[in-house]
Amino acid sequence: MDGIELLAGSEVNILPDGSLDYDDEILAELDWVIASVHSSFRMDADSMTRRIISAMENPLVDAIGHLTGRKIERREPYALHADQVIEAAVRTGTMLEINASPDRRDLNEVNARAAAAAGVPILINCDAHRVGGFEVARYGVATARRAWLTAGDVANTGPWADVASLRPRNRSPR
Repeated sequence: MDGIELLAGSEVNILPDGSLDYDDEILAELDWVIASVHSSFRMDADSMTRRIISAMENPLVDAIGHLTGRKIERREPYALHADQVIEAAVRTGTMLEINASPDRRDLNEVNARAAAAAGVPILINCDAHRVGGFEVARYGVATARRAWLTAGDVANTGPWADVASLRPRNRSPR
């Protein structure tokens, strides 16, 4: 259809050593890569911070998802140094996600505000696993509003071309 662009992307796991569970050859074929921690949550803060920063240093990673891994009333955030991750996001050009899922809301408003103040583009992501999952966007917007973010702080408030221009690899889709 005219005016519709279909993109290929994936959420990839950040392994305990900071590598990703997809080879770079596969990641290079994708238009969008968001990397997140999905296992080994009990690492100390220094190790977890190094793990996440290592993933951010891969130029094929566009964003980091649900930075602290929290699930409200189900799992406490894992230990990490958010200030160091934010500094690395500035250095690498990696975006950070506000996951709008009601049980995540991660980045929280404190970390989202600090990241945006440092110049890190923020994404609001529904983490939708089904079509009906997009209805939670309002929770991500509420978190961004609590962080005093404006549309200019949130990368995905504009067209894809604007988001693509912010990406570490700064290349347009295939």
